[in-house]
Order: sequence, then structure tokens, then C-alpha cells
Amino acid sequence: MNQNLKGIVAVVTGSSRGVGRGIAVGLGLHGATVYVTGRSAKAGDSPWPGTVFEAAEAVTAAGGKGIPVICDFDDDEQIKQLFKQVEREQGKLHILVNNAAALPPELYAHGAFWQKSLDVVALLDVGLRSSYIASYYAAPLLLRGGRGVVVNTSTYGASSYIHGPIYGAQKAGIDKMACDMAVDFREHNVASVSYWFGAVATERLQIAVANLPPG
Repeated sequence: MNQNLKGIVAVVTGSSRGVGRGIAVGLGLHGATVYVTGRSAKAGDSPWPGTVFEAAEAVTAAGGKGIPVICDFDDDEQIKQLFKQVEREQGKLHILVNNAAALPPELYAHGAFWQKSLDVVALLDVGLRSSYIASYYAAPLLLRGGRGVVVNTSTYGASSYIHGPIYGAQKAGIDKMACDMAVDFREHNVASVSYWFGAVATERLQIAVANLPPG
């Protein structure tokens, strides 16, 4: 059934490209107003193609309304200001998709965790912590909307070895956080879920596959 999301307001974190962009465009396909967020304002801001402006245009072209917002999810104040903007412009929120994550290229490299740079710990900041901060500022708007859902993107890395212990800890943390937030939201007609998606042909996944050990 083609679900009509006209009048529904969504925020998708980390939606310049990859899974986040796909989710944002999918919501737009059904008529939602989508805040497309991330750090990439122009080509060259990231080694990967895609900007929040291009993704927002794709949401609008799909049939929704894409609103680009530059936001560094490593900065709590920028996250706070994102949701203040949503409050000013919409007055409420129905869907939050926590997808932003710091994924240093070395995360996909061969070797044990002690052989990799400590830079990979950034995934606990932009990934786990940033999802908590975004949910914190989104919660009052979700309650005001009368119904809503927080969707945390995750994978089976929460329960099996993928890319090392930091990746697994982040995904397991996301799953547990979603479960416990659901308890707090239960009486307010807001759901909290963790969505395990399978292999998606993003640029980062192609790098990960290319770095798989032989055998």
C-alpha cells in the first residue's frame, strides 16, 4: 500500500549520501517534509560524492519537500540548533532517523583493534552519542506531534564480528538505546526501533568489501 506521508515531518541525520540519503528520498517519495542533514555543503567537503543540498533536491523531486541543513553531529550545539529550527518552522516532528556515523577508512582495514588508530573511536561519538543527543532534542517535538517514531539504523554487527569491537559496540549500544527509549516513549504514542539493514551498495561498503581478508 502506498502510504501517504503528506503533513509528516522527518529529520534524517547523516543523509548527504548512502543509506541516509536513500531513506530521506524514500520518505519524500511518499510526500513527507524531510530535513536532510549532514556536514557536506559542497563537493570536496567529503571524499565521497553528495551534499545535503543535492539530497534535499532529490527528496523534493521524489514528491516530498527536502530542507537541507548543515549540521556537524560531533557538535552538540549544532544538533540542538537543528531541532530549534524544526520547532520554529514546523512546530512538531513525527520521524527521527538516527543515521549519522563517523566511519574512518581505517575502520575497514585489516588487523586487530590494537593495530588500528584510535581515530576509530570517533564512531562512539558520531554514531552512538550523537544519536542520543539528537533523540534528546527531538523528543519534545515528537510528543507534540501526537505520534511518532525514532528509527536508529543498525546492522547485525551488533551481534556478530564486523570491522572490530568499536563497530560492534556502537551497533549494540544503538540497539539497547532504542529498546530503553521505547520504554520511556511508550505512554506518549511514540515508538523507538533499531533497524538492521542488510548489505547496501554504498561507497563505504565497496571499500569494506575490497578490504576483506582473502579466503
